[in-house]
Amino acid sequence: MFNFKRRAVAAAGALALAATTLAVGGWSFGPGHGNGHGREVDLQLLAINDFHGNIEAASSLTWPGHTEPVGGAEYLATHLEQAREGERYSTTVAAGDLIGASPFMSAVFQDEPTIESLNAMGVEVSSVGNHEFDDGFEELNRIIDGDEDFEGADFPYLGANVVDETTGQPVLDPYWVKNFGGGVKVGFIGMTLEGTGDIVSKSGIEGLVFKDEVETANKYARELKRQGVNAIVVLLHEGGVPVAEDTGHDCESADGTATGMSGPIVDIAETMTPLVDVLVTGHTHQEYVCSVPDPNGNPRLVTSASNYGRVFTEIDATYDKRTKDIVRSTVVGSNTVVTRDVDPDEDQTAILDHYGPLAAEAGGRVVGYIAEDIKRGATRAEEFPLGSLIADAQLWDTSSAETGGAEIAFMNPGGVRADLLYAQGTPGEATYAEVFTVQPFANYVVTLDLTGAQILQALQQQLPSEGRSTTLVLQVSEGFTYTWDKTKTGTDQIVADSLSLNGEPIVADQVYRVTVNSFLADGGDSFAAFAEGENRLFGALDVDAFEDYITEFGTSAAPLEAPELGRITVVK
Repeated sequence: MFNFKRRAVAAAGALALAATTLAVGGWSFGPGHGNGHGREVDLQLLAINDFHGNIEAASSLTWPGHTEPVGGAEYLATHLEQAREGERYSTTVAAGDLIGASPFMSAVFQDEPTIESLNAMGVEVSSVGNHEFDDGFEELNRIIDGDEDFEGADFPYLGANVVDETTGQPVLDPYWVKNFGGGVKVGFIGMTLEGTGDIVSKSGIEGLVFKDEVETANKYARELKRQGVNAIVVLLHEGGVPVAEDTGHDCESADGTATGMSGPIVDIAETMTPLVDVLVTGHTHQEYVCSVPDPNGNPRLVTSASNYGRVFTEIDATYDKRTKDIVRSTVVGSNTVVTRDVDPDEDQTAILDHYGPLAAEAGGRVVGYIAEDIKRGATRAEEFPLGSLIADAQLWDTSSAETGGAEIAFMNPGGVRADLLYAQGTPGEATYAEVFTVQPFANYVVTLDLTGAQILQALQQQLPSEGRSTTLVLQVSEGFTYTWDKTKTGTDQIVADSLSLNGEPIVADQVYRVTVNSFLADGGDSFAAFAEGENRLFGALDVDAFEDYITEFGTSAAPLEAPELGRITVVK
């Protein structure tokens, strides 16, 4: 097995104006902003979110309405530099998930290339997101501070609502103040979503608590105001989804029609203190520039720039030096597609040129062969072939007495991050880079004891509940079957007497050996039943188990085929 780790520091353009404004264009609250003279000045904020290490200009980065691929750090950096031209009071910010769930080129070097890219790109501050905690808080601190071979982030990573459970104090900087000079100051409060603890591995965040976003923002907005900082922006890794129906929020598109939005950010924005002037958000990978009224009923800008560096947000406003505040009625926001019809940024090119050959060497090794595309589902609420294949691999890896004695394996759908495609490189070859991209989280496989009743409970926890509003369908290993009856309500949808292993009914009080990844074993994604499992045995990294399975069963003479669906019988 090849377990390529990091090392190597990257080596250390801005031309051709060609930014394309998105379909969801700008939302303006007034007639414009200040002229840059006297007591009023023009303020510019440039923002990204959910970058996820997409530094390479990959062909997979597309955008509706554009015939050519978009994004890539070389082009994002150029677009940002062009947007800053002539702007004295400008800063570039982010709303989390800059790293984690990254493509191979970044992930195989523990996302150090992405941090170097963002440093060179001029990012000045970011909130943490849930994926910043993928490898635990200790690793996040290394990413921030660096080590003997890596300089770390040049910008502060804010986490106002990430606190020590014993002291109640934040373990990261709660806010950062940008002093532009000339009496112009803007405070940035950074937070991740309150539910972060439910969607990352608990072993890596032991002793941390993720607090309510509104209460936290209100607390630090008051603190900033006491310091004389009245212009306040919240960088929040939580978001919403634009919807077709008008929900009463003016999320305006280019043709002037109000589309509205839904999701957690709506209630957060409606109840967060009016001291906050703008919310830059993320997490949902959506693109929007919206108005949501604050508690006083005044419009307030809420933005998100999609994901993967395909889009950036520009927010313009007037700053009043007398009140030391943003003039809310002047705030204007727009999102711009990162087209590649601009000159690539030279610093970004140098970073890619350094890491590209190293990543190619590490990832080009052929681990096995596939006969066809093996894909994820259209949603996470269904059975899909790649999930079945991964569950089969984890069962195979842990089925012997020495490795765990597993009888059943489950895989969380959110842990499957890319399709395994037949013609992605040389047709039929599955490389280490492709396998790694499917499972980039470096979780361990864990085999544990669960009763039949606990297995049923885990399946019931796939459905929406107090802890999670969405359905997440566990992918199951071969030999395990059950029925999901959608004509019923609540947990009755999981037909209790339908659970079967190799044709034999699952018995409620019988103990079974079950394999899951360490994220699920900690109760991740609100699958609390797995956290109750006893007699745990930790095995290999999940990606290594997957690699070994493909090597064993995907030969050039007999390549792997996509597993047939039907382990879950769905009644509609």
